[in-house]
Amino acid sequence: MNRQEWLAEQFEEQRPHLHAVAYRMLGSLSDADDAVQDAWLRLSRADTSEVESLRAWLTTIVARVSLNMLRTRRIRREQPLEAYLPDPILDPADGTDPEHEALLADSVGLALLVVLETLTPAERLAFVLHDMFALPFEEIAPIVERSPDATRQLASRARRRVRGAAVAPDADLDAQWEVVEAFLAAARMGDFDALVAVLDPDVVLRVDGGRTGLSKHVQGAEAVAAQAKLWARVDLAMHRVLVNGAAGIVSFLRGRPFSIGTGTIRNGRIVELDFLVDSERIARLDFTVLGDSP
Repeated sequence: MNRQEWLAEQFEEQRPHLHAVAYRMLGSLSDADDAVQDAWLRLSRADTSEVESLRAWLTTIVARVSLNMLRTRRIRREQPLEAYLPDPILDPADGTDPEHEALLADSVGLALLVVLETLTPAERLAFVLHDMFALPFEEIAPIVERSPDATRQLASRARRRVRGAAVAPDADLDAQWEVVEAFLAAARMGDFDALVAVLDPDVVLRVDGGRTGLSKHVQGAEAVAAQAKLWARVDLAMHRVLVNGAAGIVSFLRGRPFSIGTGTIRNGRIVELDFLVDSERIARLDFTVLGDSP
């Protein structure tokens, strides 16, 4: 085995970890792929004879690449942040694909990723690397060009934002499905009172329509129930899926994927509803893991 083959083998061992780091940093599966590929190109050209830990070295490279991508994204972003949803990870309703286990570790649901989108790039990097991957601040500091103490403060600010905004969902998947089915049944029947009953009074609805003009940010049970009744009039076929490990639905319009939705359920009520209806981004997602679709 020559050096290049050995490096390729070592890199493949680290790929799931690196992809998990990049996904948490970027919230985009395609951007995460690009960041990991960039790390491989740098590794293949680098002199690693002095590298003590290839995993740590590669993690640092992926983090730097992701940080630069985040900074560029903030400059170019046109879509309002309140309507933007990270890329969902889809799995069959009966269980998670083994290849997604690293991506979904630490309960990385859409709701958490939405909160991470509100952080500055440096805050997000410090929080992800320290709180999710246990890297010491001394190793994170050079990446964000701060002192270890300043980096600790970045992570602390991010942690307060996450704790203040992220909702811990009910863990019981069967209970989640019960609430989702009740919501869908009430929407199909046009039962406004039943819809309100399954929604938290302060429920938040986010619809990311990309360039379609369908993006919305709605709050309050009555307002969200009204939106649900409107969407129920569209002739959509529903397919049960796991969305980042939580109960969700892929909707099909005339046989083509139209939307991906999931709810954050707390104490038997929906506190957040997230729908991706951006046709361009949906077209890039992998639906093969779901098997036959409507």
